[in-house]
Amino acid sequence: MLQVFERLDHSHDEIGDSITLDHDTRKKSRIKSVTDNGADIAIFMQRGHPLLVGEILKTECGLLLEVKGKAEDVSTAVGSDWLNFSKVCYHLGNRHTSLQIGELWVRFKPDHVLEELAENYGLSINNMPAIFEPENGAYGAASQGHHSHSHDS
Repeated sequence: MLQVFERLDHSHDEIGDSITLDHDTRKKSRIKSVTDNGADIAIFMQRGHPLLVGEILKTECGLLLEVKGKAEDVSTAVGSDWLNFSKVCYHLGNRHTSLQIGELWVRFKPDHVLEELAENYGLSINNMPAIFEPENGAYGAASQGHHSHSHDS
């Protein structure tokens, strides 16, 4: 079984495998899974530091793995004007729910009450599965939740 204790903070050309995980699994500090090439793996990370999509992990034997996001059930509320979009983000944030925010779209775990709130402000709801990468919170490292590629709806 491959074991991972180390995460690398820069990209590498010699990626040997990958692991595709949903958001809830990426938040765990202890993960038992299977890589995308079929190898059993155990990942041991520091608590409170979720794995990020695109991050590189190094196994004890030196194999480099890329963390990939798994598409999952989410609700994406899409707006057409910044004022109503901002109001929806404010009200969703007041409910202390995990949010992924893009340009005039906000993504959250499916919840009919939250969807109705967004619709009441004129946003449309898209329920297509997508990779969920919510903000880590106001007091986390600002750069942790952001990376160079886009997940536009």
